[in-house]
Amino acid sequence: MNFHAREAMGARLCNEALDEPIDEIERASMMDAAAQKLTELFDVLRIDHANDHNTRDTPKRVAKMFVEEILAGRYTAPPRITEFENALAYDQLIVTGPIELRSMCAHHLMPIYGSAYVGILPSAEGKIIGLSKYDRIVDYFASRLQIQEELVKQIGQYIEDMTKPRGVAVRISAVHMCKTQRGVRASRRSRMVNTYYWGELAKNAELKREFLDECISLDRAGQE
Repeated sequence: MNFHAREAMGARLCNEALDEPIDEIERASMMDAAAQKLTELFDVLRIDHANDHNTRDTPKRVAKMFVEEILAGRYTAPPRITEFENALAYDQLIVTGPIELRSMCAHHLMPIYGSAYVGILPSAEGKIIGLSKYDRIVDYFASRLQIQEELVKQIGQYIEDMTKPRGVAVRISAVHMCKTQRGVRASRRSRMVNTYYWGELAKNAELKREFLDECISLDRAGQE
């Protein structure tokens, strides 16, 4: 399907939000249609969903899970940002994490799970957002079909746009079950780590080092 055909259907790339959040009527209709297609898939795979007590309602459950959980970040509005006055003109690095991350691989529809860390270099003249909002931002962009290389950048760019800091860093460390449960069947300890830097955090090697040191410290503290 080309770009113009997607536009006509109101479709978007798998890790993009729709133009407008869907309402309850659209949500119910989407789940019903998805359940029907999943029923057809079960028929193709010769799974008896009509008589097997284990799979009788599975198409409906899976359809609801995709719409309301796994892909929720496509169909809902972005998280509201609560801002606080930076009364004392704080301008030093803030790092928060580990933030629980759960997503779904766009290539094989297998779970991605791990941790995200966010570093913010606030502007002395700007504002500071509520700490829990970083968790909500991560969850919002993770709740789509994703690849980690794009997810880390989407999170960082949204924080830039919404808070106008002097610098941003986002780091993700995650297990990809498309690698551990299929294909090469790698160890469950096998992870992918990548980082996105912007502004002063992209230019200043000392700030980068401080951010990475804080990520290591937070990760160790979370394991205690």
